[in-house]
Amino acid sequence: MRQLGFTFIAFGVLFLISCSAERAVSTATPPSPTPTPAPKRDAELERAFAEIAKDSQGRVGVYARVLETGESAELNADERFAMQSVVKVPISMAVMQKVAAGELARNAKITVGKDELVPSRMHSPFRDKNPNGGEATLEELMELAVSVSDGTAADVLQRIAGGAEGVQTYIDSLGIEAMKVRYTHKEFSNNNERQYENWATPMAAVQLLDSLWKQKGPAGPDLDKREKELLLLAFMYKTPTGPNRLKGLLPSGTLVAHKTGTSGTVDGVTAATNDVGIITTPSGRHILIAVFVGDSRADEKTRDAVIARIAKAAWDRWAAGS
Repeated sequence: MRQLGFTFIAFGVLFLISCSAERAVSTATPPSPTPTPAPKRDAELERAFAEIAKDSQGRVGVYARVLETGESAELNADERFAMQSVVKVPISMAVMQKVAAGELARNAKITVGKDELVPSRMHSPFRDKNPNGGEATLEELMELAVSVSDGTAADVLQRIAGGAEGVQTYIDSLGIEAMKVRYTHKEFSNNNERQYENWATPMAAVQLLDSLWKQKGPAGPDLDKREKELLLLAFMYKTPTGPNRLKGLLPSGTLVAHKTGTSGTVDGVTAATNDVGIITTPSGRHILIAVFVGDSRADEKTRDAVIARIAKAAWDRWAAGS
């Protein structure tokens, strides 16, 4: 009996010790997770951007970021620049939102009135083919606007999106503050100063590209839905415009989904020479980049080369290490 009593006492002590230890563990404050350091801006790359920009004889704005890591570099990234045809990206995105919502069909026939045709000094294959107005599917208009940079097609899409106000509402819904749309191509073609009212900062342009990329979604069995999501990107991959800008010095075959924007030259000054896009590296990482050359007195070859050299600097910095 004495031995049995000792056994019960020993068991009780062990039980109390065990419970106390368990309570100590359960009530202890869990260790805080080690915070992940925010990716730093690349000062060396930014110095390279600034050096290249000297050749522009104007203002240069750049924002570049690796989608997967957040590594970034910038130059005047918060300054305003005239978008010119870069505006065709948010216009098309606003229209595609309506397609995704079932409000519009890609194969819907759209009537284009003669009064909607942009002036002859503006690029418009649709106008050239249909001098009295005509008809095209929504998808055809989008391809004309994004791939071929057709001014008439862009203005019709803007009308379908609800005008400048409708496009702006869409941009605002994405949380992008530093991008404004006020006029159609036809409207600012008649007033040189109006082009500055359709403006964006380089950082805002990259925010837009980020939103566009994320909308494409992962591969899945719903191919029709995925095709809708990928449609705009597909047109941006195939565009023949600006071959000497973002793509100019990158390795042959590099995937670049991009949209250019170019103004006329008045009194030796070109208000806008732009290119924004998504560059895919060999490892599958993505460089989101916007380069705006504003109010430049340099010739077209030099302006294009500034954009190409900036893109190549970003590529050399980030593609090799991916």
